[in-house]
Amino acid sequence: MSLQAHDMLWTGPPRAALTVLLAHGAGAPMDTPFMNFFAEGLAARGYRVGRFEFPYMAARRAAGKRKPPDRAQVLMETWREAVAAISSDAIVIGGKSMGGRIASMIADDVRARGLICLGYPFFGAGRRDKPRIRHLETLKTPTLICQGERDPMGDSTTVNALPLSGSISLQWAPDGNHDLKPRKASGRTHEQNLATALETAGRFIAGLPQRRS
Repeated sequence: MSLQAHDMLWTGPPRAALTVLLAHGAGAPMDTPFMNFFAEGLAARGYRVGRFEFPYMAARRAAGKRKPPDRAQVLMETWREAVAAISSDAIVIGGKSMGGRIASMIADDVRARGLICLGYPFFGAGRRDKPRIRHLETLKTPTLICQGERDPMGDSTTVNALPLSGSISLQWAPDGNHDLKPRKASGRTHEQNLATALETAGRFIAGLPQRRS
């Protein structure tokens, strides 16, 4: 059964001029404190925010049993279904970690107005020699990646040396890990890094062109 709008978790004004769709990361559902923070924060800025779960996570919610992520093709198809369910070209897509990565793989095809990745997994576990960036080298969709400076899946030194498309902007969370969380010794708090990422995301969306060229 295809994903429909009524299957999603909605936050913000129903008649907003722009919709933001967010997908969860590999290990946690769509209503974690992290996901709630960004959904509620963007909704407070006047956007309609929809969240959905990939089939494996929806099955875990129903049965209470952990399952590994679906195959990439299934994840991509679920994203396409979510976009199709909105029936609008005024849409920004993205999400946390895996959710944002899969969104980035379809963003050009679905002609999303923008893309927001909250902690991009540039590398898989133990795969530092194989960055997941081939499609990011030619990505045309205006993109914001909010990344922790010491993210083990893509730290600032490593990522800044990668050949990424000029359509991609990076916002670095000081001393942040994959959840943008800094160490206490840094003098920063997780709340500060989250708030800065949200503010940057809000400005990014507000600055997007009204239509894709």
